[in-house]
Amino acid sequence: MNPVQALIPAVAGVSLFAPATLHATSSQTRTEQPVVQQENAVGADSAVSADDLLAEVRDCTPASHGNYRSDQDARATIPVCGTRDVVFWEADMDIDCDGQPGVRCNTRTDPHFSATTAFTQSDGRPLKSETLPFVVVPAPSTLWDYRAHGVRGGSVVAVVYRDRVQYAVVGDTGPAGIIGEASYATAEALGIDPDPQGGGTSSGVTYIVFRDSRVTPVEDRRAAVTTGEKLARQFVNGDQ
Repeated sequence: MNPVQALIPAVAGVSLFAPATLHATSSQTRTEQPVVQQENAVGADSAVSADDLLAEVRDCTPASHGNYRSDQDARATIPVCGTRDVVFWEADMDIDCDGQPGVRCNTRTDPHFSATTAFTQSDGRPLKSETLPFVVVPAPSTLWDYRAHGVRGGSVVAVVYRDRVQYAVVGDTGPAGIIGEASYATAEALGIDPDPQGGGTSSGVTYIVFRDSRVTPVEDRRAAVTTGEKLARQFVNGDQ
């Protein structure tokens, strides 16, 4: 957990929040995206590039009712944007090292370490931030309630940084007014310093969440990649 969470505690379960009153969205009537359980080989020629994805999210139609901060002492300048198929935002990346402790994520390596995550594995145990790529979404509030936009634990996310794309899942919730955080494993895969105390990056990360998608079980990393590739290809081709 980054130092921000010492000031505004992360929530370990969405059931603690009363749903915010938001305008109804088309996601409430759409059919859930199929879950892919087995990873298929994806050739380099068929992989969706960072440029492909970024070209589709250049324009922002706000989905949030205002802007988020990247850190507690930053100005609120980051909207959550939306299309029929995705919600997305461009922010920094703070490192979430919470969940099951390991060699890299524990009370010694992270003074703000928490052994819980908002969403859990199929066996009920917390996620493993040092091995599972996942993204943190802000806790529901009047600013934005992710649940009203087809987002839940296990939703598939394309995380784009420079020329790299990493597919992940929604795995944890954070402070209600702050956005831009992902697990140790997500940062490491993108070439971002994953150190929970001094790592992360201050800008340039785009988070694209595919609405009404879900990987089951949430800890299936291969399924997240396969499902992410499929949804990304549909998104850039306009097939969704």
